[in-house]
Amino acid sequence: MTGRLVVLASGTGTNLQAIMDACSTNVLAADVVAVISNNGDARALQRARDAGIEAVCLEKEQGELRRDYDTRLAACVAQYVPDYVVLAGWMLLLSANFLDHVGSPVINLHPALPGELPGVNSIERAHAEAVLGERVRSGAMVHFVPDEGVDTGPVIASVEIAVSAQDSLEEFTKRVHEAEHKLLVDALIQLCN
Repeated sequence: MTGRLVVLASGTGTNLQAIMDACSTNVLAADVVAVISNNGDARALQRARDAGIEAVCLEKEQGELRRDYDTRLAACVAQYVPDYVVLAGWMLLLSANFLDHVGSPVINLHPALPGELPGVNSIERAHAEAVLGERVRSGAMVHFVPDEGVDTGPVIASVEIAVSAQDSLEEFTKRVHEAEHKLLVDALIQLCN
């Protein structure tokens, strides 16, 4: 059986690309059936189009309440009947209006270890702490999103990544992204295969 994935992505889509590559080579027994972005300029949308995958831009309308946007987003996602909704660089917190209505498990990729550096700019914050001598490791995790908590859901998989004061932010960021790509695909294999 092949899993149906809907990927939500706000940015460049490198994690999306890792998923699509794993699907196309049958490493991952799944199909990305749609990519949805809240950002019309997201490179992720073009990656999806290039792969022949439905790409949907669903931006928040001016003056639209967050709960109303999340209800629209849930309806959009649900029409693809996904086995999993994958947040791969999705830069909006999802409210209960989404989570209670989407009808599929939601998983998120976060560039930090469980319980550490929740929210945005986790890579930059980890690097800044390393420069100050306050951190020697960070990581990445894939977790379920059962509620409105920020990067707090049950962990599916995680990996540690060393960081030191000698690392440039660019070097550390590259290592984190490489680890994220593998971790996310491995977690999806665990769930779908």
